[in-house]
Amino acid sequence: MVDIRKLKEEQIKLAKKVIISDSLKKIKTIGGVEQTFVNNKIISSMIVCDFKTLKEIEKSHAIVDEKISYIRGFLFYREGPAIMEAYNKLENKPDALIVNANGILHPRRIGMASHLGILLDIATIGVAKRLMLGEVKEKTIYVDKEARGYEFITKKHAKSLYISPGYKISLKTSSETIKKCIKYPHKLPEPLHLAHKYSKQLRKEILQK
Repeated sequence: MVDIRKLKEEQIKLAKKVIISDSLKKIKTIGGVEQTFVNNKIISSMIVCDFKTLKEIEKSHAIVDEKISYIRGFLFYREGPAIMEAYNKLENKPDALIVNANGILHPRRIGMASHLGILLDIATIGVAKRLMLGEVKEKTIYVDKEARGYEFITKKHAKSLYISPGYKISLKTSSETIKKCIKYPHKLPEPLHLAHKYSKQLRKEILQK
């Protein structure tokens, strides 16, 4: 049984540690992480790319048992352990990591991207496919008058992506970084696109066994 109150208290405590100023002078490598599910297991797929060329440098994955089902606002507790395991397997740790989740664009200002950033001590950027909260004004997303994210359309007729800083990176740099990671005709930033592709491949291999 999941104690939501306890998890909420932990999030509120951790949210105070979130840093949204730039810790890196230059990003040389960037990672992307994506999860998929098969037979009550979570597969976390991670790709590390050269930031300049967006070419793959390394990949890793982890398969862990699904401990809790999805609860809105508590995604880290479901997917975080698998991501951390995949990250720890990397020989080339990225300077920054793009997470398919929210950063500070979260009711308690600690989405999975922020939570991971604190625990792994890495600059993280959240990229979500749905707007969790806030009001969009001229592409900037405000929550209680604080700018917490950007709405970003990567190509014509594509649905919006919602970018928010996770940890050790500013909102402006988060947005600029994601823009530099778009490789036409893909909708997702390239490290996420490659991680998504890798996760589909792993899922297929598992199902064929």
